[in-house]
Amino acid sequence: MRASEQRRKPAERIVDDPYAQLFLGPMLQAALATWETSGRLGDLAERFSPGLITWVLCRHRYIDDRLIAALRAGTEQVVVLGAGYDMRAYRFARELDGRPVFEVDYPATSRRKARIVARHRSELPATDVRSVEVDFQKDVLRDRMQAAGFERGVRTFFVWEGVAMYLTRGAVKTTLGDLREISGPGSEVAMDLWHLPEGSDLMSAAHRLSASALYLVGEPVTFAIHPEDAAPFVERLGFRVREIAEASLLQERYVHDHRRVYPAAYMMHAATSRSRAANKADVAR
Repeated sequence: MRASEQRRKPAERIVDDPYAQLFLGPMLQAALATWETSGRLGDLAERFSPGLITWVLCRHRYIDDRLIAALRAGTEQVVVLGAGYDMRAYRFARELDGRPVFEVDYPATSRRKARIVARHRSELPATDVRSVEVDFQKDVLRDRMQAAGFERGVRTFFVWEGVAMYLTRGAVKTTLGDLREISGPGSEVAMDLWHLPEGSDLMSAAHRLSASALYLVGEPVTFAIHPEDAAPFVERLGFRVREIAEASLLQERYVHDHRRVYPAAYMMHAATSRSRAANKADVAR
């Protein structure tokens, strides 16, 4: 989706990621070439997805903006959870100015990305990327991160994109609690969350069905929380919400054409708010 956005003029792009296409296989490379030459197929794909393509692009852009603001405000390190083929470490190498980016993912994904990056090293800017290979069934995240050089107790920006909705509620709470425990005052997290639209109209029903349809591709949505409930949920874990950005806000902020944003998901930007002792006591209660 990020690669397909490059076919648009720079001023029309929601996200500008010139490196995304490096990770496409032959079939997707061919599809992208067709989209770029005709334009019409790309527009049809967006039209027949219920705003999902535009949502993914807005999600990525929202986190980009929060990350840049955090770097300007003094964030000392960046962690990308479930990094996949995220290229922020290279896209924002200048803004990072030598600060480390810890990319956390399963070994197979992490190693494939490393091989592709190595092949294109001459095309990429110098930056401090540290791969953190984690088998979430066996490894303790904070231990693996510290082994890679993560510094506990300093101001950190966490990217958590496209992951939480596929976890259990307990796993989301555990992860947020761990992030709060290992990070310093003023640390931030930007993440996406899903909820089921409450309307009785046909479009709301279609969006509820689209979430269920993800079961068919092996990615069932297992954690959903309404935007009204997000703030108290993370506050009990030691975070204070800075912004909830629902589809309408993302639409207004980032989309300047006919595209629409999927309404059953939203962005949350939160920062650490209390001492670890207070956080532990609240979680225990």
